[in-house]
Amino acid sequence: MNYNFNFSKEELLDFLKHEASVPFSGWDFSYVRGRMVESPLEWGYGSFIKWVIPHIDSILDMGTGGGEFLSTLQPFPKHTCATEGYDLNYPIAKGRLEPLGVKVIKHESDDNLPFKDEEFELIINRHESYSTEEVFRILKKNGFFITQQVGGDNDKKLRELLTGKSKGEYDLWNVNSTSRDLQIAGYKIIEKKECYPTTRFFDVGAIVFYLAKIPWAIPGFSVEKYFNQLYEINNIIQEIGYLDVSNHRFFLKAYKP
Repeated sequence: MNYNFNFSKEELLDFLKHEASVPFSGWDFSYVRGRMVESPLEWGYGSFIKWVIPHIDSILDMGTGGGEFLSTLQPFPKHTCATEGYDLNYPIAKGRLEPLGVKVIKHESDDNLPFKDEEFELIINRHESYSTEEVFRILKKNGFFITQQVGGDNDKKLRELLTGKSKGEYDLWNVNSTSRDLQIAGYKIIEKKECYPTTRFFDVGAIVFYLAKIPWAIPGFSVEKYFNQLYEINNIIQEIGYLDVSNHRFFLKAYKP
């Protein structure tokens, strides 16, 4: 279904400015549910984690967001911690996780995590930055590091349509370069996967909401700056009913020998 309407340019501008200003926290994209749809990945990020949880005594969730995923892993190991650096998400994570016995810490620097050497048996990281060496330091021997990352080719079509450029700041961020960095730091790679799923946008307002909430996708993005390009994207969607954008995800499971 096409959720768009035949706006005038002035009406479209007002609509998009509103979509960009809608409040957002906890990485909750429910506001655009049904207006953007993502195809599934080729792996289950939580499957191995869920299996190993009953057999360990310590876990760290890096970049927990609002604690949505971590809260599904109950019952927790006796030592369970989470970090979160985004100001809006931090109090949400504390409110959700600390009553469950999870210690939630404000994340300040990838290079200086407030944890002891070899403190955790399992460290998980979904779409969060990290220091390879610092994670290695706080991971116990024979402990696991599991990460799912957004690759450098993510949202390439949006970048091309809006900026005219196909190259981005993180072009070399992919499963092979990351795997190599982990091995150099001393990890052993158990599993690595990479895929390019699709997000289908059914209206340009959903695209604006998405880009306004993840500003690193198009640095300096604003409706006013890119309105002419957004107007053309709206025309594309009006013609065919949607816009498909290729994503880039990769997954790594490693351990510290």
